[in-house]
Amino acid sequence: MTLTDLLIPTYRNMLRTLRGLLDKAEAQLGAEKAEALLSARLAPEMFPLATQVRFACVQAREAPLRLLGEPLDAIQPVLDEGRNAGERPGTLAEARARIDEALAFLDGLPPQALDARPADVPLELALPVGLTFDLTREQFARDWALGQFYFHVMAAYAILRSSGVEIGKADYVQHMFAYLRGDQGMTDRA
Repeated sequence: MTLTDLLIPTYRNMLRTLRGLLDKAEAQLGAEKAEALLSARLAPEMFPLATQVRFACVQAREAPLRLLGEPLDAIQPVLDEGRNAGERPGTLAEARARIDEALAFLDGLPPQALDARPADVPLELALPVGLTFDLTREQFARDWALGQFYFHVMAAYAILRSSGVEIGKADYVQHMFAYLRGDQGMTDRA
């Protein structure tokens, strides 16, 4: 499996899931109550839902940009929004727009975009907190990019679920129903 085949469909599927979770919250709670959840947190020191959504969008763009060797300037506004979402959570429309922008970015990548260089080529991951990791491109995709992305999507799911939005595993893995055999159904709300 190539890096493009691993990352890009994963990001697309889960960004659509994230959008669906926001839509479901609004459908169940109404626009005003659902929008208020953008400030909800799992724990006082954790980022709110608005940040989780924005950081998931950042991750879906950051990994391809890093693997392409391109500057990260384009994601800075979304990163800043996420960091400031505690004071300015924005609106559901803005959160959906960020998801749509990330999907459009992914859709604009050429086929096999991330595979021009071998997976074992070194990649330096320098974090703003002063830590630097030396990884191969494959290690970056597997051990950092996917984990960071799923963390933020799952945190968003957990915030919504703990806030009373009726969602379950079927909502989280909606993309899997394309592979469902026959006339089976999934009712697990774990």
